[in-house]
Amino acid sequence: MTPGPETVILPRAHDVGGFEVRRALPSRERQMVGPFIFLDQMGPGEFLSGKGLDVRPHPHIGLSTLTYLYEGEILHRDTLGVRQPIRPGEVNWMTAGRGIAHSERTDEAQRGQVNRLFGIQSWVALPKDAEETAPAFAHHGAEALPFVEDGGMTLRLVAGEGWGLRSPVAVSSPLFYADVVLAPSAAVPLPDGHEERAAYLVRGMVSVSGQEWEAGRLLVFRAGDRLSLHAGSEGARLLLLGGAAMDGPRFLFWNFVSSSRDRIEQAKRDWTEGRFGAVADDEKEFIPLPEGRVTIRAGSRDVGQGSPTT
Repeated sequence: MTPGPETVILPRAHDVGGFEVRRALPSRERQMVGPFIFLDQMGPGEFLSGKGLDVRPHPHIGLSTLTYLYEGEILHRDTLGVRQPIRPGEVNWMTAGRGIAHSERTDEAQRGQVNRLFGIQSWVALPKDAEETAPAFAHHGAEALPFVEDGGMTLRLVAGEGWGLRSPVAVSSPLFYADVVLAPSAAVPLPDGHEERAAYLVRGMVSVSGQEWEAGRLLVFRAGDRLSLHAGSEGARLLLLGGAAMDGPRFLFWNFVSSSRDRIEQAKRDWTEGRFGAVADDEKEFIPLPEGRVTIRAGSRDVGQGSPTT
């Protein structure tokens, strides 16, 4: 068998906070890659003067959110009292644990002008022994993240370990998440030592073992295949991500992830009855609990029914 992608996912488009996003995970073809259970591309697009991103306060349990931007700025607020803007190359890493609520908006100070926005948001499912940890938030500037250049490749390791590098972002399970820019014809190898691996193509075209793939695809690779991704004649930008397979099935409903169906049901009641607390400086609005069924996901394979997600 010629090494290459095991699965190719074409994200589906939908609206979040007045902005079109394209969701690669979860999908019918694949629900998780390592601990990554959710992957959204935001934009590229722009808000006209007076407009902006408005993702109202909403809750999470059992996961960490990872926000990474290429263009623009987002203001994060949460129930811990954190108010933190994120800009290109930086990392907002929020661990929900037993429960947190947050909002993501364009700052009022930025709305008097046209604002572009382009980035990726991911969810990382927590291992069972960390699902009920205390909620936390960490911000890391671009200068704090490992960065290497080699033969037309530049790589910033956003989180985890790979390529002999280690990110300062505290994670709960073995994983990697890297922003890679390739000059024309340059290449990047997939990291060894991780069970599940994927590449999200942000810009340009890449080839893998002679097969070419355009931007806007998630390529999922077989464990153990040693291969590299080569940029086309115009260069490419991609995210490489993955890690160890999850330590058992996960249930998913809306913004909640857990190894326990009952815990999901409790989180639904907690949000409806106001027990997550108020988001600092953003108490007037919230996203109501949607209707739908809980989905069970066994490792990386779906064995249940669809469920709503933000």
